[in-house]
Amino acid sequence: MPRALGQVDEQKSRAILRAAAELFREKGARTSMAEIARRAGVSKQTLYNRYPTKLDIGRALAAQRSDAVTAPLQSGAAAEDVLAAIAETLIRRICLDDKGASLRGVALVSPEAPDLARIIYEAGPGESVRRIGVWLAEQDRLGRLTVPDPRAAAEMFAGMALGHGHLRSVLGLPHPAVDDVPARAREVARRFVRAFAPD
Repeated sequence: MPRALGQVDEQKSRAILRAAAELFREKGARTSMAEIARRAGVSKQTLYNRYPTKLDIGRALAAQRSDAVTAPLQSGAAAEDVLAAIAETLIRRICLDDKGASLRGVALVSPEAPDLARIIYEAGPGESVRRIGVWLAEQDRLGRLTVPDPRAAAEMFAGMALGHGHLRSVLGLPHPAVDDVPARAREVARRFVRAFAPD
């Protein structure tokens, strides 16, 4: 069966990003473009055509994660349901023992490649917080929540969901068991909504 137009390109792009994420976790900023191409099973020319620099790769990886985290913002669901879905994604990506290795990769990269670390933050966690803040501002405008500082509230929400998850992941420490991730996410959302409920 013939491939659809662009299908091969998308597969190669996914392979490149997957390989880059693995190598950044393993080697940090010392990862070379040649190593990424080799692990992805593509030519260096293919890699450079899609992602001219490691900064471009880092930006793309972070943007993927931000899109996944903030997808519920487009659902039109009730505030608590939207926030519970986001909290669950955050917990699953950071606070489970086999997750969060990418944070160690960013921590490894940051002293050697501060520009890469900044881009990863801005396109990933920073963008997620920005989008949540915009959504919270809209909830405030609609009278569903009272959020005087949406950006600060968005950061607060992420902190409530993750606790010390970021720190444990960066340090390579085990995470406490989370027996029921959806229930924990729902509790975070419920408490947040209660804290910012209209008077």
